[in-house]
Amino acid sequence: MTQTPQPPRPLRVLAAMSGGVDSAVAAARAAEAGHDVTGVHLALSANPQSFRTGARGCCTIEDSRDARRAADVIGIPFYVWDLAERFREDVVDDFVAEYEAGRTPNPCLRCNEKIKFAALLDKALALGFDAVCTGHYATVVTGADGARELHRASDMAKDQSYVLGVLDERQLAHAMFPLGDTLTTKEEIRAEAERRGLAVAKKPDSHDICFIADGDTQGFLAKRLGKAEGDIVDETGAKVGSHDGAFGFTIGQRKGLRIGHPAADGKPRYVLDISPVDNTVTVGPAAALDVTTLTAIKPRWCGTAPTGPAEYTAQLRAHGGETPATAELTDGTLRVTFAEPVRGVAPGQAIVLYDGTRVVGSATIATTERRTAALTG
Repeated sequence: MTQTPQPPRPLRVLAAMSGGVDSAVAAARAAEAGHDVTGVHLALSANPQSFRTGARGCCTIEDSRDARRAADVIGIPFYVWDLAERFREDVVDDFVAEYEAGRTPNPCLRCNEKIKFAALLDKALALGFDAVCTGHYATVVTGADGARELHRASDMAKDQSYVLGVLDERQLAHAMFPLGDTLTTKEEIRAEAERRGLAVAKKPDSHDICFIADGDTQGFLAKRLGKAEGDIVDETGAKVGSHDGAFGFTIGQRKGLRIGHPAADGKPRYVLDISPVDNTVTVGPAAALDVTTLTAIKPRWCGTAPTGPAEYTAQLRAHGGETPATAELTDGTLRVTFAEPVRGVAPGQAIVLYDGTRVVGSATIATTERRTAALTG
């Protein structure tokens, strides 16, 4: 007698709803698929008015109201959870400390790791939920052995797997991304939201860093670290300008350098090095930014950790392209050699490794080696 395959059982799903269109449609799709969905908005600021206002952020009172209205339309329970203290400690304070140390952090990765898929997931599991659902564009694939893999979204133009490269095997086992496996443009997502009666259908996307109210990162850091005048020097160590704090610069930066006179060759100069010890910023030509090899620490694997050297593609920015590379993990440190030099690589950034569309894992860049020995000072 042939048994009819049983459909997958409905899951108890906690949908993280930021107040934007993507998370609202994701929650609606999860509910439409038959899952028992509860919406939750994360209150990430003790003073929401200090975060972005209007439609540009994801942490305001207005956003929580938008999320609640969306949940009402979908017909699911809705709650607001206060994670402001955890967010301040794990994301905001970390962001400031990294810049103070001369590194360039990515707060979105830290938020996904520490807040949405650590604090939120742990609380969800403790309350009996099976999965956390978000509006990220990425795909989770379950293999024949039951292991779950993180892959790029079907539409590379919207892929957000880079900022999810910090998720480990346990977190992936409870992750749900309803938007990742459909080839739809953002306008089609908005059209779907409108068909569903969701008022956020025409709400603009959020941009920049949610906890910096006016988008002025340098001003935000200066308020917390204080201004500290220092020198801008060239590769020979000669002073070419001054600044109000080395923390306000990133490797590869070209604009806002306040250099008093042009380079001898008349070409633009870029930030090559940041030294918080003596508060010095070194600038030089674009060619001096070419990185051939890097080391990265604190690796996080989306599955089993790789063994031995292997070939991958690497992504170094949320909206950057891929580049072929060879990587090897030794004593907890990842060493990556690029097939072709890459530019603008800064300590503190994340490198995410891919095997085809599969996300292998990520690590935090610690040191870089450049093709030209640009720094002589």
